[in-house]
Amino acid sequence: MADGRPQPDCLFCKIVAGEIPATVVRETETTVAFKDINPQAPVHDLVVPRAHYRNAVELAANAPELAAALLVEAAAVAEAEGVADGGYRVVFNTDAHAGQTVFHVHAHVLGGDFLSTFGS
Repeated sequence: MADGRPQPDCLFCKIVAGEIPATVVRETETTVAFKDINPQAPVHDLVVPRAHYRNAVELAANAPELAAALLVEAAAVAEAEGVADGGYRVVFNTDAHAGQTVFHVHAHVLGGDFLSTFGS
């Protein structure tokens, strides 16, 4: 069972710890939000919990209150980035076939323009 402890080889754990620089958008006691280094929209930020969980399913199963906090913070990031009124997308990729490349749960907050529909 996952316990949320930082993992020494995890890129996002290192960003949370300040060992690797990132352009931080917002921080809370439980989350850190920063700019994606390969943006797919005019606004593309990642919101990660400070605790390490592999993916959204593992997070929800082991720390549902933190999963809720992550979604609340995604909305706050959208507001801070000025995309909340026009609309934005929150995406969780779960494992490699879905495109997850860093195995520390993270919410992608995308907005700032009309986003394509899925499958386009």
